[in-house]
Amino acid sequence: MRQYLRHSKRFFGTTDSQLKRTKLCDFHKANGGKMVDFAGFYMPVQYSDLSIQESTLHTRQNASIFDVSHMGQLRFYGSDRVEFLEHILVGSVKPLKSNQVKYSLMCNPNGGIIDDLVFANIDKDDYHYMVINAGRITEDLAHINTQLSSFQSKGKDVRYDFIDTDALIAFQGKTAVDVMSKLVPDFDFNELKFFYLTHMQVQGIHVQVSRTGYTGEDGFEIAVSNERVQEFVELLLNQEGVKLAGLGARDSLRLEAGLCLYGNDIDETTTPVEADLLWTMSKKRKESGEFVGSQVIRDQIANGVKRKRVGLIGEKGLTPRGHMKILDEDDNEIGEVTSGSFSPCLQLPIAMGYVPPEQSELDTGLKVEIRQNKAVDVKVCSLPFVPKGYFK
Repeated sequence: MRQYLRHSKRFFGTTDSQLKRTKLCDFHKANGGKMVDFAGFYMPVQYSDLSIQESTLHTRQNASIFDVSHMGQLRFYGSDRVEFLEHILVGSVKPLKSNQVKYSLMCNPNGGIIDDLVFANIDKDDYHYMVINAGRITEDLAHINTQLSSFQSKGKDVRYDFIDTDALIAFQGKTAVDVMSKLVPDFDFNELKFFYLTHMQVQGIHVQVSRTGYTGEDGFEIAVSNERVQEFVELLLNQEGVKLAGLGARDSLRLEAGLCLYGNDIDETTTPVEADLLWTMSKKRKESGEFVGSQVIRDQIANGVKRKRVGLIGEKGLTPRGHMKILDEDDNEIGEVTSGSFSPCLQLPIAMGYVPPEQSELDTGLKVEIRQNKAVDVKVCSLPFVPKGYFK
């Protein structure tokens, strides 16, 4: 527990009575959930039947249910919504096919990342769907509203709704598709490609199912009405090999997959170039796209940056944690760890952090200062730490 709390910035000192609750809060507590403050929500960090390490391994080998209903869900409408989304996001929006999902970034005028998110083209119902981080809802909506006011003042047709009627469940792991196939035998899940979504009935429950997730494994993120979410989760939980999982395992899984956590690895002082997230942008967007922060990003692509996100791996022993100093081999401070943990799958300490580009080459030997006068050896490694099991 302390291990997990220590390497996330998104826990706050709010009293339990002030925290927001998802529709599954009482269900979590009844099923042994150890509840903590996460981004202002009362959420399960783990459950009594499994440690965080055991839950991480279970997800890699079987399937786990994560409540991610604290995240914000938006729907954008209007004939000019694509133009608006291409103004506030770094990635292309217009090329998205029907029901295609995309990971992207929303930046400020300095190129700093306001949030990382996913969005989808639901053209059948004439809207775009977006999911934003729970801890960034206030900041995201403020930015969106500012940009929206400017667009609407020019006569542009775009608006959005914040969805509070649907819960969001991540059902992740190697056997998640087998479970869903059993529950919906008349649907061929081989037809639901990675980063696409569809709508279906699961045992009479209407759901939106996207083949996405943030664990590095195959799986789904499923939107279901607040009224039926507990029924749906219980249906999944009654299937063989399925367990509940908390935020602790989710964090270990995403770190093993080399994925960024907002507030740790990226924030408003971090650009897509520094964070090694230029893959979210097409060549055309990088070269000539006009969006918030585009000029700074182009300048950095052309002229370079002073720091770069890298993966770090150590030998068995003490584990790097967030905010620890990264040192060169002569003990000079050159950067900082942003996420760090002991990998349940590799049984080795792993971390991500920022170092100067000249120190970012693979196999570069570095150190992490665990405490004063105590450092551990690490080396720069490729990401992800654990091979991804996505369905292609």
